[in-house]
Amino acid sequence: MKLEDIATLSGKGGLYKILKPAKSGVILESLDATKTKLVATAHHKLSVLSEISIYTTTKEGTIPLGDLLVKMNKEFGKDIGLDADADPSELKSFMKAVLPEYDQDRVYVSDIKKLVRWYSILHNEVPEIFDEPAEAAKETES
Repeated sequence: MKLEDIATLSGKGGLYKILKPAKSGVILESLDATKTKLVATAHHKLSVLSEISIYTTTKEGTIPLGDLLVKMNKEFGKDIGLDADADPSELKSFMKAVLPEYDQDRVYVSDIKKLVRWYSILHNEVPEIFDEPAEAAKETES
């Protein structure tokens, strides 16, 4: 599985595997033990993880989520040393350590909490996405 196969729904916790298109939307399956299936329609705000970026203060202005996840995996492995319920100052310090150039005005604590939650879910449910760096995936698309 790749980041292109995983999505998040606004208002719903967790991550979802994209199964297939349906007449009224897209069929999704939760990436947790329940494996709940649902249909995301045009009324849902669906975001595919491969299309998400984190704001930075660099010339580019953002870093793809996939690149950041690979970087986190190289630095921390499975255990990043905190969870999404950590103190906001700890979450900000973690983000500064893993991505010093993140834009502190545009990346909120709630965004960092999502990143930490998603990282944990991905490591537990689809660890194979950390096997291939995001840069190599981009080269194969070209």
